[in-house]
Formats: sequence, C-alpha cells, structure tokens
Amino acid sequence: MNRFLGHVTNKIDAKGRVSVPAPFRSIIQMAGYTELYALRSLHLPALDVGGPELLTRFDKHLGQEDPFAETADDMSFYLHADGGFLKLDGDGRITVTDFIREHTGISADVTFAGANTHFQMWQPDQFETHRARVRARLAEQRRQRELSAPAGSS
Repeated sequence: MNRFLGHVTNKIDAKGRVSVPAPFRSIIQMAGYTELYALRSLHLPALDVGGPELLTRFDKHLGQEDPFAETADDMSFYLHADGGFLKLDGDGRITVTDFIREHTGISADVTFAGANTHFQMWQPDQFETHRARVRARLAEQRRQRELSAPAGSS
C-alpha cells in the first residue's frame, strides 16, 4: 500500500524523539526517504509531512505563477521559509523541534494522521477536535443533500 491511511498517537521520548508509525514508516522506507519535507498548514494547527516530492508538487504549482506577482513571492516564502526538512534516524524517529512545537502545540504526544500522499502531525486533542468538526460538517452536508433530493430518488 502506498497511501498514508489512518491515525496513530505516539509518545515523545525523553530525548524529544517520536517514532513514525510502522505503516507510515514502511511507505517512507519503500520510497527510500531519509528525510521528510514538512510544511506548517495554513489553516490547521498541524504539519503536512511527506517525501521530497511533496515539495516538488508545490514547487510545480509555484512555477505556474507569474514570477513578478506578489502571490508568487508569498508562495515561495511560505514553501521555502516556513517549511523544512525533518531527518529520520535509523529507527524511524523524528526529533520534535521548536519548528514542530510552535505551530502545533505538540508537547508529550503526537498524532500522525494519514492524508493519502502525505501525513499530518497533530497535538492529539486538537486532532480529535478537528476530526469531530470534519465528521459533523460531512454529516450536515449529507443531510442537506438528502433534504434537497427530489422525492423518490435515492
């Protein structure tokens, strides 16, 4: 399987490291990554983390922008100055740095959440709050579609 699915919460050890969950680690190892690109989410207290192709994908989008436009400058700053690489040690652990802690509020535990081609790192309580909100929004959207569906359709 080559998708990041599910979620796992792991403890940060005394040296400030956290183990990437085994299913995620196997995807990372199959791809041959020794470091991961991490970007602070614009709208969530989480990091988006993936292999170098995650940065490449964002850079490709940036390359389609007018290089003289402020949007291109902003995107470049965001991708390159507000992102960074996380090194994996030989046991598949990441050191939880200030870069991670400041944006996410992570302190003792980290929730790793699959996001298909990458994963996210969350403070566990914030992850649970976000998960409840997402489920509620989707349930409401479903309810609204059912209410607006013509009678007799399924």
